[in-house]
Amino acid sequence: MDQIERRMIEELADLHEVPSGAFNFRVNSELDSRNTTENIDIITKEDQSGIDIRIKDGTVNESVHIPVVISLSGIKETVHNDFYVGENCDVVIVAGCGIHNCGDQDSQHDGIHRFFVGKNSKVKYVEKHYGQGDGAGKRILNPVTEVYQEEGSYVEMEMVQIKGVDSTKRTTKAELAAGATMIVRERLMTHEDQYAVSIYEVALNGENSSTDVISRSVARDTSEQIFEASIIGNTLCHGHAECDAIIMDKAHVVAVPKLDANSVDAALIHEAAIGKIAGDQLIKLMSLGLTEQEAEEQIINGFLK
Repeated sequence: MDQIERRMIEELADLHEVPSGAFNFRVNSELDSRNTTENIDIITKEDQSGIDIRIKDGTVNESVHIPVVISLSGIKETVHNDFYVGENCDVVIVAGCGIHNCGDQDSQHDGIHRFFVGKNSKVKYVEKHYGQGDGAGKRILNPVTEVYQEEGSYVEMEMVQIKGVDSTKRTTKAELAAGATMIVRERLMTHEDQYAVSIYEVALNGENSSTDVISRSVARDTSEQIFEASIIGNTLCHGHAECDAIIMDKAHVVAVPKLDANSVDAALIHEAAIGKIAGDQLIKLMSLGLTEQEAEEQIINGFLK
């Protein structure tokens, strides 16, 4: 990797050196480097572009880093990654894609991830998207995530897109068995004429399954955001979805809730709030010596933290 690609890896995965655990670094559609451990194996798919990550039963306190970097203009790729997490595991998976585009052609990465999480396992999944470069070509990311959770499993997903992505459509679908829990925390900021769609669909199929999907976003300039959250309660379960958005300038924000209860014991809640930065917040910070722009940035940073 060159210096630009290393900086992108640092931004995506907070890595300043090669991690000690399992990892797979993909750069410009090619494998750059890989490491496996006794409990975590990474295997290149033979029938399509992508990898299988297999985590043995009982694996705890281990991590997998699989960032993708595109630093050449004109690359367009679709990558299929499947995660097989055994029973009674406790692992962290860090993914994401960074695009550095200084050319005139669009660069695009579509990552399709499937998670099969075994009984009583805990997974924290972090996916960051980041774009940079001063070329006319767009930086496009369209992630698709499917999650299948067995009994008693727990999945926490942190979805982050703060800067530089021109167009993105994120689609996340999950199916939960009895006693399974899924937590989603999305943080998103768009500016200029960027476009972002986030679609979440969670099916609560097993008794006492639950989900909590929360999105916090900021839309600036003439950018557009669409957030769709669908929770399907098929039995005794608990589901909550929330969209909080700050709208600025001439941006456009849409929140589309959908609650689908197929059982009298399904407890489902949706909340949505879209509005501008409160004037009293600005005045309070400006009274402490900040300019209006500095006050706005402080409020936004705190909101997306």
